[in-house]
Amino acid sequence: MVMLKGIPSILSPELLLVLAKMGHGDEIVLADANFPSASVCKSNGAELIRADGLGCTELLKAVLELLPLDTYVDAPVFLMERTPSDKNIDLKTPIWDEFKNVVNNAEQRHVCIKFVERFDFYEQAKKAYAVVATGEKALYGNIILKKGVIKTSN
Repeated sequence: MVMLKGIPSILSPELLLVLAKMGHGDEIVLADANFPSASVCKSNGAELIRADGLGCTELLKAVLELLPLDTYVDAPVFLMERTPSDKNIDLKTPIWDEFKNVVNNAEQRHVCIKFVERFDFYEQAKKAYAVVATGEKALYGNIILKKGVIKTSN
């Protein structure tokens, strides 16, 4: 637990360090419990952060209190698209609405979110700065965030 003023207590020291070290354009994955977090990190050397027991939505809220999203790209947020078989059975993904609400509220604007085919999502995740393995149980509960810049006021 983090014991600092203004820092969400669910953010571990390891995750805080990763967020601080990331630069403009770096990406971080908040991964559900089914995501192959360890093997994705093993393939590219990305940092693996464990957040077992936490859901992606609550962690997303906390991360976005500190991490600005990139405003210089069309879409700074990426979600894993349903597979064709899951589309055929009309598998519901209510977590996507939760993600959209959290992102738009945190940014206080409409943020464009891009859907990425499952295996392309894995490939994008392999290039991420870090992967946070959560205990999220919702299917398709994975999200990639592209870090923006903190603009100074003159």
